[in-house]
Amino acid sequence: MDHVEVGGLKVAKPLHDFVRHEALPGTGLDPATFWTGFGAVVHDLAPANRALLQKRDEIQAQIDAWHKANTARPVDMAAYRAFLTGIGYLEPEPARFTITTADVDPEIATLAGPQLVVPITNARYALNAANARWGSLYDALYGTDAIPEDGGAERGRGLNPTRAARVVERAKAILDEVAPLTAGSHAAVTGYAVRDGALAISGAGALRDPSQFRGYRGAADAPTAILIRHHGLHVELLIDRAHPIGKNDPAGVADVILESALSTIMDCEDSVAAVDTEDKVAVYRNWLGLCQGTLTASFEKGGRTLERRLEPDREYTAPDGGTLTVPGRSLMLIRTVGHHMMTDSVLDRDGQPIPENLLDGVVTSLIALHDLRSDRPIRNSRAGSVYIVKPKMHGPSEVAFANGFFDRVEDLLGLARHTLKMGIMDEERRTSAWCARTTCAPPPGSVRTRTRTSISASPAGCAAGRRSARACGPHPTGWRRCWSRRSAIHARARTPPGCRHRPPRRCTRCIIIRSMWPSASRRSQAARRPRSTCC
Repeated sequence: MDHVEVGGLKVAKPLHDFVRHEALPGTGLDPATFWTGFGAVVHDLAPANRALLQKRDEIQAQIDAWHKANTARPVDMAAYRAFLTGIGYLEPEPARFTITTADVDPEIATLAGPQLVVPITNARYALNAANARWGSLYDALYGTDAIPEDGGAERGRGLNPTRAARVVERAKAILDEVAPLTAGSHAAVTGYAVRDGALAISGAGALRDPSQFRGYRGAADAPTAILIRHHGLHVELLIDRAHPIGKNDPAGVADVILESALSTIMDCEDSVAAVDTEDKVAVYRNWLGLCQGTLTASFEKGGRTLERRLEPDREYTAPDGGTLTVPGRSLMLIRTVGHHMMTDSVLDRDGQPIPENLLDGVVTSLIALHDLRSDRPIRNSRAGSVYIVKPKMHGPSEVAFANGFFDRVEDLLGLARHTLKMGIMDEERRTSAWCARTTCAPPPGSVRTRTRTSISASPAGCAAGRRSARACGPHPTGWRRCWSRRSAIHARARTPPGCRHRPPRRCTRCIIIRSMWPSASRRSQAARRPRSTCC
């Protein structure tokens, strides 16, 4: 493949042309400055990347040798722990410290909800995932085994009235839980209207908590949609008495739309196979389309050609008569490859392939500028941050390396410090010391500072200036430790608002994506796990 020599690098022509003609325009960066800066990053950091991989190999060889030499069962765990500590695999527990957050979107910092992971090479899948923030409860119940198929409620090609009735019954029961009334049930409601800025309900009592009513669409006396909020998430009642479902509903409710997948990881790593330059450019082009809000995908269904595109934000009339805008898409994160991957899409001054994580980190962050500096109505991060999921991390030294790399990326792209937020994927046992090792646990009396990630910070005067997205150790809420074996991103370390629970002293899946507390049975099971299996 032809390469273009630029910035001390040899860049495959398709990648060079994509960056020059598609990614850079609109960012305020010129090609010469970008490639010169990227070349400096590569030649400064690639040797350290190689050294980290060599350290992995050395540790793995020592562990393999130990197991070959100690075949007795059961394993002497005390001796094994001493061995792992001696070779530097296990590191001391960090000191107690506190952390703060800044410039973090609520989907990461304060809201609890599902997160999707999708291969970014498939434009249709990526758009579906980004648009999955809002979904039909009726469709979800009707098309899955959440509703039994006995008694004539089988699924089929056409509408089964028996099954539909069960779906509506279940949905109204859910409404009674999330938006309880002072008397009666949503199943008995014969009409919804808005009077004097409040939700007026006919056939049953008013909302037990009137503040749950957030807005409506249509006329106040005959709204076409009612918006209710529960624990920070929204429920929309679609009202259409001419709809096949709505015409049989006493209140004319045709569907119940739930705010669902709050965030999506656009994956450049395990779920894709980007093996050559053309593949990488396809990855980056889809990410560019998502950040610009221009990505589309056409497909055939039922004899028709349909087109997917990013959904706009949703607008309602607020109770006070103003306009309420609610995000129409999930917050997107980008997952780059790990430190162990190399790519010949870019060659260094010696003609050697560079670490692919350096290419991914720089190019995906460059593309994210189109979102950060956009005045278009479709935006991703309203807080002005870029969320990068870092997989295959092995130990605090690799986290520190990634942190330093993102410093360089911010400088190259002219971004303010802490704009790039990093989520760490746990790949092995020795993660308990990551946060303190990479954030520099603050000495007594140190002040809290703005974090460069959603859950960790550097103390004032700390030379390292870290950005770990994992918090181990006590949090201001009283947490002692947070743990999840393979969570995609530890987005924050705090309990949900109003939560009075405290985690067990031993390991528990206390924050899996969204700080959702496990059930009491799972907490008790986690507490009984052997200490050696957790952090």
